[in-house]
Amino acid sequence: MIIDFHVHVFSKNIRDDRSTYFPDETAFKLLYESPKSKLVGATETLRMMDEEGIDKSVIFGFPWRNADTFKRENDYIIETVQKYPDRFIGLACFDAMNPEAAAETERCLDAGLRGVGELAFYESGIDEACIDALDPIMALCREQGRITLIHTNEPVGHTYPGKSPNTLVQIYRMLQAFPENTIVLAHWGAGIFFYNLLKREVKATLKHVWYDTAASPFLYDVDIYAMAGQMAGQDKVLLGTDYPLLKPGRYFGDMEKSGISPEETAAICGGNARELLGL
Repeated sequence: MIIDFHVHVFSKNIRDDRSTYFPDETAFKLLYESPKSKLVGATETLRMMDEEGIDKSVIFGFPWRNADTFKRENDYIIETVQKYPDRFIGLACFDAMNPEAAAETERCLDAGLRGVGELAFYESGIDEACIDALDPIMALCREQGRITLIHTNEPVGHTYPGKSPNTLVQIYRMLQAFPENTIVLAHWGAGIFFYNLLKREVKATLKHVWYDTAASPFLYDVDIYAMAGQMAGQDKVLLGTDYPLLKPGRYFGDMEKSGISPEETAAICGGNARELLGL
C-alpha cells in the first residue's frame, strides 16, 4: 500500500476565485497569488492517485485565518473522506492563532478526521505565542490519540514563497512543549533529525516525531533519504508529495537514485504511515 501523507485539496469556492481571499489571507496570497500555483479538488486528486499508483492520501486544506473559511474548507475535507473512505484520510486545518481553533479541532475530530494539519506559521515562525496557541489543540489530539502535522522549513538556503522564519530552536522548543503528542514535521522537519546524534535529551524529545518528504525534490539532494534514515530511523520517514506542487513520480525517482533498499523505500512509501495511522 502506497500512502501519500501530504496533499492539499480545496473546495470549488477557493479553486474558482482564489483572489477573493487574498485581502484577508495574506499567507494564502503569499503561496498562491501566482496562477502557476495549482489548486485541486478531490476528483483531480483521485485521478492523479490512480495514474501514479497511490492507494491512499492524507488530505487537508490551508491554515486559514478566517473562521468561516476554515470551517467550510474542513467540511469539504470531512465530506470528501466520507465519500471516499478507502482513498482519503483527512486532517483539520486552520490558523492555530484563531480563538476558535480548539473548538474547530474538537468538531473535526468528532467528525472522524484523524488529526490536525498542516498547521503553519508562515509569517511569524514558531514563537512562544504560537506554542501557547497550540496547547489546547495539542491537548485534544493527545487525549484522542490523533496526529498533528506541522509546517517546518530549513532556516538557511534560498528563499521561496511560504518559507517561514522558523528556527531550529523554535521547532525544538515546540517539540519539548508537547513530548507526548504524535507529531509529523513537514519538509523533513528542517533537518532537526540530525540532532538525534547528540547523546543527551534530544532522542527523548524526538521520540514521537515523524518527518515527511514534502517538496524534497526542490530542496534536497537525493542523499537525504539515506541520511535521514540513519539519523532519524527509516521508520520515521513518510512519503509526502505536497501535491499539487509535485506528483509522486518525482519522489519515486529520487528514492531509486538515492540507493536506499527496496525495503526502506516500501517503508517510506506506505509501511511507516500504516503503522502511524493504525491501518
